[in-house]
Amino acid sequence: MTTPAAVPVVTATTPRLGRLVEEVRGVVDRGLPHDLTAYLVGERLAPHLGAPDLLTPDQYEGDPDHYRQHLLHAERDGGFSIVALVWLPGQRTAIHDHVAWCVTGVHQGEEHERRFRLVSDGTTARLVATQDVVNRQGEVCGFAPPGDIHRVWNGGDGIAVSLHIYGADISRLGTSVRRVYDQRTDES
Repeated sequence: MTTPAAVPVVTATTPRLGRLVEEVRGVVDRGLPHDLTAYLVGERLAPHLGAPDLLTPDQYEGDPDHYRQHLLHAERDGGFSIVALVWLPGQRTAIHDHVAWCVTGVHQGEEHERRFRLVSDGTTARLVATQDVVNRQGEVCGFAPPGDIHRVWNGGDGIAVSLHIYGADISRLGTSVRRVYDQRTDES
């Protein structure tokens, strides 16, 4: 397992990223249910993925020890944040869930994801793997708690870059992770 360094301060914004921020703000400000917000934010994110003018060269920089987070935007009122994650081959998250709704889009490469559900017999609980997904460049997925337990990794040979839009102020919280789960799982 690798863990990212603390979220840095907001980095430079490109004109395209500025347009994406405005589009996301327009959705978030509507105050819709979280699942619908995530869906509509995903629609706004998708056309920007893979565009060469979305990120600055510095925002493609990874870290040899763990995936790297570049905080691209944090809304002043805490309504949402946009983060670019840069994954070198083999880098992964712990199994975790989130503090808020999230939309993820692959900008470069591909992200592998294993989704889980928590199963309880009344005295103990365990994680059960429910789905393995490979998200490729241009693909978007979104979710809202509860039921957003997953692990993400770069299973490819090159760098992967993904944009994550969270319904929370990541600059203030330092992370989007609500809870990290024990790695023992029932893979059935």
